[in-house]
Amino acid sequence: MAKKYYVVWKGRETGIFTTWAKCKSLVDGFAGARFKSFPTLEEAESAFSKKTKPTTPKTKTKIVKKSSKLKSVPLSQEQIDAMPFDVKIYTDGACDPNPGEAGTGLAVYENNKLSELWYGLYQSFGTNNTAELHGLNQALLLAKDKLAKGSSVGIFCDSKYSIDCITKWASDWEKKGWAKSGGEIKNLDIIKLAYSLYQEISSQITIHHVNGHVGIEGNELADRMSIIAIESQDESLSLYRETDNIPELLALRAG
Repeated sequence: MAKKYYVVWKGRETGIFTTWAKCKSLVDGFAGARFKSFPTLEEAESAFSKKTKPTTPKTKTKIVKKSSKLKSVPLSQEQIDAMPFDVKIYTDGACDPNPGEAGTGLAVYENNKLSELWYGLYQSFGTNNTAELHGLNQALLLAKDKLAKGSSVGIFCDSKYSIDCITKWASDWEKKGWAKSGGEIKNLDIIKLAYSLYQEISSQITIHHVNGHVGIEGNELADRMSIIAIESQDESLSLYRETDNIPELLALRAG
């Protein structure tokens, strides 16, 4: 794999770094992090110097009252494209109505080019949450396979519930014997599967939340695949063969 240089303009530390592991440790979970990879040191140095020049202070300073809660800024397509992952996996689920018929879709990009579309895991009576959890579980399975082949992987999911279940809440639930004070843990069977996978590869991947239906291509395509899953009633996970015409795919019914 070709060597890359990682510029961090905003993170726990700024500068130019030579490994993704170091870059990830500085930006993962850092609000408003700004970073990008470059193929040569010269390009990295040029990009870093251009965006770190001091600005002339303004004569008047506006005092802004800080909010007690920091709001995360939604990821844009440009920011996602700039992330230095070899493979980017988008996952989505749909349910019509909710609860009702449910299905899951995934879109896989390699070097920011669409390479695979998957659909299936149909449930005759599911929920939006079960469809989303199935999708995240499948994304983790795909990520494990891609990691084994030497690729770096990022996962993009529009279900905050699914992400929090796997990356935040599951560890506490497990310590308490898979129980919580508020009552039963819904969808525990899927959560256990996904959490087990996540534990295996968590140090090698990053799971990002993206807003749904805001024009992020991978998320939109995963959404269309989840609808195809419902319409086809395919209970397995199947590879969608017709990936050449992206505008045509985006014109399909949205979930």
